[in-house]
Amino acid sequence: MSNRISRMIKPATGRTVMLACDHGYFMGPTRKLENPRRTIEPLIPYADTLAVTRGVLRTSVDPKWDTPILLRVSGGASILKDDLSDEEITTSMREAIRLNVASVALSIFVGTAHEKQSLVNLSKLVDEGEDYGIPVMAITAVGKELEKRDAKYLSLACRLAAELGARVVKTYYCENFSKVADGAPVPLVVAGGPKLNTEEDAFNLVYNALEEGAVGVDMGRNIWQNDNPVAMIKAIRAIVHEKATVKEAIQVFNESKKVDKQAIDTTVRD
Repeated sequence: MSNRISRMIKPATGRTVMLACDHGYFMGPTRKLENPRRTIEPLIPYADTLAVTRGVLRTSVDPKWDTPILLRVSGGASILKDDLSDEEITTSMREAIRLNVASVALSIFVGTAHEKQSLVNLSKLVDEGEDYGIPVMAITAVGKELEKRDAKYLSLACRLAAELGARVVKTYYCENFSKVADGAPVPLVVAGGPKLNTEEDAFNLVYNALEEGAVGVDMGRNIWQNDNPVAMIKAIRAIVHEKATVKEAIQVFNESKKVDKQAIDTTVRD
């Protein structure tokens, strides 16, 4: 269990950059994730963990890549439904072991019609994970009700997840996030959420979340929907693992963007 967690949350810094690419399980072919391998491959060297479903893992992830896998194992609703909270466990722990993943993840929907269902899902998954030494990450999902993302709600959701045995919790950044982190006795990673307006907005989110108690991010659209995704993940790594400021991250982004463009231009000429 500890070994698997240490593969994701790096012992040298106590932090992690997770690359979220599991959106398709309810959103379908999300923009710039239509071809998962094409999106993932250039980013994988800079990710501490890759979050995917078993379908994408089998079809789009090279087994030679050494990046640990966070396997999404819940689902059952699509964006066509008004209520996204009606989820069940969709992938067995036996399958997770067969796929050699570092961790499994599922969503919980606190305060919804399916709250009990999602919390019992988490409890059952934790029981199986403890049997086999596989950590479970709970995701404090809010469905389409984005207004729920405040400190009072997220503190409750994160604490419930920790109390039920989640080893790591993924949640949202919010005002007074330190209150959320203080009430959760397990590591918290912060979601990127929908793509933000600017790179600086994304860097501020990462920097502030870490300053207020998160151990890292599980970010997708704010990386791979950017016009310069490799530069974006490099800059986020600088904040997470090198304690770069937002200003320094912008410099990393701009310098990397130039280098990446030169490499592309050279490849085209060759």
